[in-house]
Amino acid sequence: MAGTQVNPTRMELTRLKKKLATATRGHKLLKDKRDELMRQFLELVREDRELREKVEKSLNAANKNFVLARAGMDDEQVNVALMAPRQEVYLEAKKKNVMSVEIPVFETSTHTADPNDIYCYGLAFTSSDLDDAVKSLADILPDMLRLAECEKSCQLMAAEIEKTRRRVNALEHVMIPQTQEKIKYILMKLDENERSTQIRLMKVKDMMLEDTHHYKEKMAEEAS
Repeated sequence: MAGTQVNPTRMELTRLKKKLATATRGHKLLKDKRDELMRQFLELVREDRELREKVEKSLNAANKNFVLARAGMDDEQVNVALMAPRQEVYLEAKKKNVMSVEIPVFETSTHTADPNDIYCYGLAFTSSDLDDAVKSLADILPDMLRLAECEKSCQLMAAEIEKTRRRVNALEHVMIPQTQEKIKYILMKLDENERSTQIRLMKVKDMMLEDTHHYKEKMAEEAS
């Protein structure tokens, strides 16, 4: 197969050797990239699992506090208390490049720095359970945003790892072996051509010596 696809010349041999060197170097770089992506991916997965457990636990606690607040207050009181939020949260989505993967980074800021601005109602006419529920939701917001970052980053990095893995396998099992086989074939053909050329040169030399010194005629005369 190699013989029908490759022109066995020294120029082609040089080109294939350069191609093999580039493929080998690219294979090493891609393997290093894949390994580093896997390391960072596993760290994100562990952080994601811990954050999810923490966020779910906090949300369950907040829901329980809301249930207790509704049990101690009228529905109308709860709705009026939460009707007009006092604090505002501004979210800015940025990107960070990690091994050629653009992962999201969320930055937040509030309208005021006062932590008590999360309560949009008078504390005298509401239950402490409602205060605890609002406070727990405010406290868990940074973890929820970080969880969103981690989960999206894991998805993007998993896709990049799979793409890098396919490239590594293509180089390792297809391109590099095929190039090595072509180089081996060209070297074999060049050696064969060189041997044939040497044999032809030896025959030409013998013919030239025969024409000059007439060895065969002299041997025939001596034999007779």
